[in-house]
Amino acid sequence: MAQLEGQPETLEWLGVTYKTILSTSDTGGAMSIVDSTSPVGSGPPRHIHHAEDETFVILTGACRVWIEGEEQLLNAGQSAFIPRGKEHTFQPVGDQPCRHLVILTPGGFEGFFADMAAGKFAIPDDMPSIVESGERHNMTFTGPPLD
Repeated sequence: MAQLEGQPETLEWLGVTYKTILSTSDTGGAMSIVDSTSPVGSGPPRHIHHAEDETFVILTGACRVWIEGEEQLLNAGQSAFIPRGKEHTFQPVGDQPCRHLVILTPGGFEGFFADMAAGKFAIPDDMPSIVESGERHNMTFTGPPLD
């Protein structure tokens, strides 16, 4: 995909797009914001961020968000806060992709998305590489995605 000068690069991994619109370097490490669009039915395995709080802000579509056994449905205009150390996952639902902002404090985890896009890793075939990148970015996978 061609990139306009001065515009953030859009990455793609497993049908999900990621565009870092505020980087760790922009904030002195304080935070980052990633604009992401995920197809219906997609979503990561359950996981824990050990160093970052994560906030999801739903811009379009709808998303099931699961945090330590509690599930909620978020629609456009709604958000969820996931404190560091809490097991969580999500899954877009409905009839359109879910566009959401992922706000990470502090920043740095956006490097995981770059690793995944660069490696074009597949689940479950490349889980050892995915897990290794997760560990480098202070994340542990803990279980399956939502069904």
